Amino acid sequence: MTSADEYMVALDLGTSGLKVAVTTPRGEIVGSAEERYPLHVLGGGGVEQDPEDWWRAIAHGTRRVLGSSGVDPNRVVGVACSSQWSGTVPVDERGRPLMRAIIWMDSRGAEQVRRITRGFPAVQGYGLGKLAAWVRRSGGAPGHAGKDTVAHILYVRDRLPDIYRRAAKFLEPRDWVNFRLSGRLTSSFDAATMLWATDTRDVAAVRYDDHLLGLAGLDRDKLPDLVPTATVLGPLAPAAAAALGLPETAQVVTGAPDVMASAIGAGTVADFDAHLYLGTSSWLVCHVPYKKTDVLHNLASVPSAIPGRYLLANEQESAGLCLAELQRNVLFPPDGHPPLAAADDPYAAMLGMAAAVPAGSDGLIFAPWVNGERAPVDDRTVRGGFFNQSLGVTRGHLVRAVLEGVAYNSRWLLSYVERFIGRPLEAITAVGGGARSELWCQIHADVLDRVVRQAADPVLASARGVALQASVALGRLRWDEVAGTVPIARAFEPDPAHRQAYDTLFPEFVNLYRSTRRIYARLNAQR
Repeated sequence: MTSADEYMVALDLGTSGLKVAVTTPRGEIVGSAEERYPLHVLGGGGVEQDPEDWWRAIAHGTRRVLGSSGVDPNRVVGVACSSQWSGTVPVDERGRPLMRAIIWMDSRGAEQVRRITRGFPAVQGYGLGKLAAWVRRSGGAPGHAGKDTVAHILYVRDRLPDIYRRAAKFLEPRDWVNFRLSGRLTSSFDAATMLWATDTRDVAAVRYDDHLLGLAGLDRDKLPDLVPTATVLGPLAPAAAAALGLPETAQVVTGAPDVMASAIGAGTVADFDAHLYLGTSSWLVCHVPYKKTDVLHNLASVPSAIPGRYLLANEQESAGLCLAELQRNVLFPPDGHPPLAAADDPYAAMLGMAAAVPAGSDGLIFAPWVNGERAPVDDRTVRGGFFNQSLGVTRGHLVRAVLEGVAYNSRWLLSYVERFIGRPLEAITAVGGGARSELWCQIHADVLDRVVRQAADPVLASARGVALQASVALGRLRWDEVAGTVPIARAFEPDPAHRQAYDTLFPEFVNLYRSTRRIYARLNAQR
């Protein structure tokens, strides 16, 4: 155990589970634990989770990591949460959830978004005047996939009117956790972006905009008040302190959505220093010194988790999710029979299979759009799968094709990211659970033709990020010190021997989308 006078507790509320970390003020990981909770996949594009499952995981996980790390709870001075973004928790006046949370994967609000965004003349399905107002003031616009927070609220309003009537506030997942921690019903400048109802032109004074609220049909009274990024909300509420086994003197800091938190936890806090997140979903983002939007490819600079800064934000819908689906539904199902069910570590077995397959998977291409896509195309009906499968394809081919397909998607996004910032990225820091795989890091280096730096403890990047934010907010660290706190485990150089295979297959990956998107639209229009 690292000896320190003070510690931070960082919570990372992900889609598949919670990660809890205890860190020093400089973000050094002293101990960590993971807790799982259910994901409820419904018909018609519905995906939900129970906030009470989150809280039980937080309470149990925090006590567990304190016990295993040997840290004296009385030396914990700060608590901060990172969470999945673009989710919605309707709560009553006492902050109690009125239903399960609608999470970022849920597309049931697509109809409502199309209704509020349409108009004449139209550009990409948006009324031109409406689009201009959204982009000018907030930096973007509601995505037609129906997965933004605004879409969830409008879905509840139209389809669950009793819930809407009873709702005092609609909170992001992180904001609901912060309420349980501190007793305050607030949101912050960074997290409120997916409402598309805030004016972000002054990144230091983000506010709700009456015109945008009117365009979206949102009720201001049902939205939480906004506080600046990296705000100290106050001490732990007595009930929260008792549940987590922490002192009531520990201060709650706002934390950040996962995209913003991981940028800090990767150490990529300088402008144009990029990180690639490989988790359930994926993104390739960096801080930028300006407000700018690429409507066609769903890229925008939004308020970051660092006060007064913008972050180029985007998200690719499915990354590690594709590997998880292959593992549990095809290669190692829970009800499988030996030898498939015999692997103690199915992911290690899968990666071993993939390593034996040549670069390019002998022409097998996997499209990772299994739950639609957000960037660089906003398309809720597109779907994924294997393409160009031949006789003799093995399990190793399937696994490697999935790893490569996610990397192709990142390369597709990279082209628009570099166009957005007006320069090539020299190196990219990889974080998230997928970045633990040296094979996947090398595949990304080869496909992207960029150096990929594997951060140490990559799965804890978001937790480390909010711990570092809390350290700065509480006066234990300066922002100009943050980048130097994150160690790099290894750098992966592109392998020239793999260039021909990937340069041949990547254009066909993009052509695969362009050639099939109308078929998917017909097949999945009502799903």
